[in-house]
Amino acid sequence: MKEFEMRDLSEFDGKDGRPSYVVHRGMVYDVSGSRLWKGGLHMKRHHAGTDLSADIGGAPHGTEMLERVPQVGTIGKEKTAGAEGSPSVLLRLIERIPMFRRHPHPMTVHFPIVFMLAAAAFNCIYLATGLKTFENTAFHCLTGGLLFTPLVMVTGLLSWQINYLARPVKPVTIKLSASLALFMMSLLAFTWRAADPGIMDSFDMSSAVYFLVVLSLAPLVVVIGWFGARLTFPIEKE
Repeated sequence: MKEFEMRDLSEFDGKDGRPSYVVHRGMVYDVSGSRLWKGGLHMKRHHAGTDLSADIGGAPHGTEMLERVPQVGTIGKEKTAGAEGSPSVLLRLIERIPMFRRHPHPMTVHFPIVFMLAAAAFNCIYLATGLKTFENTAFHCLTGGLLFTPLVMVTGLLSWQINYLARPVKPVTIKLSASLALFMMSLLAFTWRAADPGIMDSFDMSSAVYFLVVLSLAPLVVVIGWFGARLTFPIEKE
């Protein structure tokens, strides 16, 4: 039996012909021979080269699945409950309630996506109809999106730390940049509209710029949602 460190496991991700190793409660298993782990990916969600202790606790099957594959080594106890450096209280919570490993971020991310898209949509409806109630609704949606965005960013950073050991994964990097841009643009739009409630009443240059700022929120959340979906359901290469 070989003794591994968690950082060593990233070399066994199942990609480019490399073996697929996973960790469960300090034990390292070789799942390379399983057709369900083709390319180091299981159910388009779980990646080889990571600690799946909490994930298996929330899976529809039990640990009996690991009895069918070879055990190739062990990992120090202090590094098996999740990401390196994660707070012990957090890891105990994840162990007790496995859904907290993934679900808080995917759940909360829907709120700013909906609110930001709605803000852009209702402003467009206002321009088409001239009914002020739609413009007010757009501002309310903008406010909701702005309030939820920091929460989503925090849960996203938490998921990044737990699931990817805070390694620079390209989709995560793009999501972080786009999320920061989303927050800054929505804060600008909210501050502007709060200071000038009639900004859209007479459509001039200022109104046009404000409208474009709000409209820019839509493609930003689409980018964030797209790359988030790629992490959850990766696109298989041909």
